[in-house]
Amino acid sequence: MHGVDQMRKSSIYFIYLAVNLALVFLLSVHALFAVKYASSGLTLKAEMVKKLELTDLCLFTEARYTRSLSQTDFNTPFQDHPMSLEHFPSGSIVEPPAQLLRKGDRL
Repeated sequence: MHGVDQMRKSSIYFIYLAVNLALVFLLSVHALFAVKYASSGLTLKAEMVKKLELTDLCLFTEARYTRSLSQTDFNTPFQDHPMSLEHFPSGSIVEPPAQLLRKGDRL
């Protein structure tokens, strides 16, 4: 009797490889169908954004000055105290607006 215990390691590896290749193929097929299905939804969302005149994308939800980057003012991050430390992680990820940087400034 030949069971899993009697199989060579190379045979187990090739079965593992074949299963993973089949999964990659199925994921690729799923992605193709998902793109075709989502295109109609994206068109509807683009029309809604245009109709509602939405400004920008909300990337972070924790602080009001990182929710709408185009709507912040200069002192909002320091609303607690002018020398207060940044206590939201998104404040350290987001770059300052381009109009605040002088020529030659680097982050």
